[in-house]
Amino acid sequence: MPHKLTNLQRPVPSDIEIAQAVKPLPITKIAEEVGLLPEELELYGNSKAKVKLSVRDRLADRPDGKYILVTAITPTPLGEGKTTTTVGLSQALGAFLGQKVITCIRQPSQGPTFGIKGGAAGGGYSQIIPMEDFNLHLTGDIHAITAANNLLAAAIDARMFHESTQSDEALFNRLCPPAKDGSRSFAPVMLKRLEKLGIDKTNPDDLTPEEAARFARLDIDPDSITWRRVVDTNDRFLREIEIGLGPKEKGHSRRTGYDITVASEIMAILALTTSLADMRERLGNMVIGTSRAGEPITADDLGVGGALTVLMKDAIMPNLMQTLEGTPAFVHAGPFANIAHGNSSIVADQIALKLVGPDGFVLTEAGFGADIGMEKFFDIKCRYSGLIPNVVVLVATIRALKMHGGGPKVVAGKPLDSAYTDENLGLLEAGCSNLKVHIKNAKRFGIPVVVAVNRFKDDTDAEVALVRKIAKEAGAEDAVMSNHWADGGAGAVALGEAVMAAANKPSDFKFLYPLGMGIKEKIETIVKEIYGGAGVEFLPEAEKKIELYNRVGFDKLPMCMAKTHLSLSHDPNLKGAPTGFTVPVRDIRASVGAGFLYPLLGEMSTMPGLPTRPVFYDVDLDLETGKVLGLF
Repeated sequence: MPHKLTNLQRPVPSDIEIAQAVKPLPITKIAEEVGLLPEELELYGNSKAKVKLSVRDRLADRPDGKYILVTAITPTPLGEGKTTTTVGLSQALGAFLGQKVITCIRQPSQGPTFGIKGGAAGGGYSQIIPMEDFNLHLTGDIHAITAANNLLAAAIDARMFHESTQSDEALFNRLCPPAKDGSRSFAPVMLKRLEKLGIDKTNPDDLTPEEAARFARLDIDPDSITWRRVVDTNDRFLREIEIGLGPKEKGHSRRTGYDITVASEIMAILALTTSLADMRERLGNMVIGTSRAGEPITADDLGVGGALTVLMKDAIMPNLMQTLEGTPAFVHAGPFANIAHGNSSIVADQIALKLVGPDGFVLTEAGFGADIGMEKFFDIKCRYSGLIPNVVVLVATIRALKMHGGGPKVVAGKPLDSAYTDENLGLLEAGCSNLKVHIKNAKRFGIPVVVAVNRFKDDTDAEVALVRKIAKEAGAEDAVMSNHWADGGAGAVALGEAVMAAANKPSDFKFLYPLGMGIKEKIETIVKEIYGGAGVEFLPEAEKKIELYNRVGFDKLPMCMAKTHLSLSHDPNLKGAPTGFTVPVRDIRASVGAGFLYPLLGEMSTMPGLPTRPVFYDVDLDLETGKVLGLF
């Protein structure tokens, strides 16, 4: 059963001290209380388990629970506490308000954990536990993505190498070697390529020399390759590398690089897939580049789609954990919120909604501000899941609103200026322009909005009251101060009550754009309607990609805008609610397996670097107790 925390410490200790002071309930107990059967679990020790997708089939006829999306205003570089709010709200609903509730959040990358950010399991008295497991390895999903991503990368370079040294006939004969009895056959994945080529034959011996050549020779254009290797560590020196420098690969070198694992398209697929069969299809459809003739080359063309699925077969199952106050949580997938769509998995949300039933609540969180995570949640995730939320919870902080009102620059690791620690109603009111845009955007999708003012110690009652007043005038159903970081679920009871009330309000959900709209028109709609921009400038590389995607049929995919999270615009220096700006689109990339195009509205780093003094300096192991020290 969910349980209220007692003995809250003052001052509030470090996150890891709080997390380690609470003994997790056996995960079998959490599973039993939420309605999971023992055979639907795969246990990973006593405090975490994977949940089989079969539970969704068992409960198919049960109506879904209420679906709550937690998002935020445009944040400072410090973040405004979305995950902490999500967890605190879960604890309030489950431990204090007697509701059936499940929280669904992303799994963090090891990169930021050891880099500058530290742990990402919530914070204070609103956390997922065990926080060490949450932040380090968990059940190995990110490692599975690393393995699958790099298998595909190896397949690309090996194929180009072999094609460069063999005739069409030799290539075909090696791809379809005779068995001991002399017969030959195609591997199942090869039949997909034959179908794509329009060759209606299933016996290798029946192909004409011309058909055999078309089948065997992918003729990948090295300059078109977009697939990079990945590693889940902040390693800036791998951003640009040269491969193929060994003596046996002489003459086959090329420039490429590494991304951090969570930026892999396979991570985005894990978050957007709806079944094992769907995942197999998506992995096979991933486009790694084009042939010299301009035709897209997929993972299935390389013959590796099935093997990728085998590596990912366990990762598709959501991970069950718990909050400090014993409410259940699914931790699953962790795609980048700028390059990808920044939401946890569809399958976790679907399973959770069935488990809580029509009277329960499922909380899910979207990355960064509502202009990024919420828009992508609605226009990408909801399209593929068929799920529609009942309420948007918009997290705001006095600190961020003052920054948007013209306050001094906020820099991670540096002390806050007095403008943020002293009462300043004028600065705060000016910054509420940003809050008003996000409320308007959520309402544009037809969903009721509740604003959660995530309270920090220096916020005054007058400042909180001003934000509440402005939020309600802008159309929010309610605006509530929440003090869950310091008080756990007890500090979010008012927020929980506001969310429960809003969940019963009528909604009129609509997508921002139809998929049949042109690529340029979709991008322009997002820029004008969500960001408040005046228009879009498409640079030459973007124009070239639009022409390619229209030709090969990728134009019906939704857009996943890759832009800064620090402004409603493409320019991180434009705070508040800027208008009149023109957004430059420098390139558009295709994540065909994941199911979206991502226009680049600036330079996006897909491999963070370590700072001079990384968090790993503080991380160690207590050799007597086995406890992890200094994680956050």
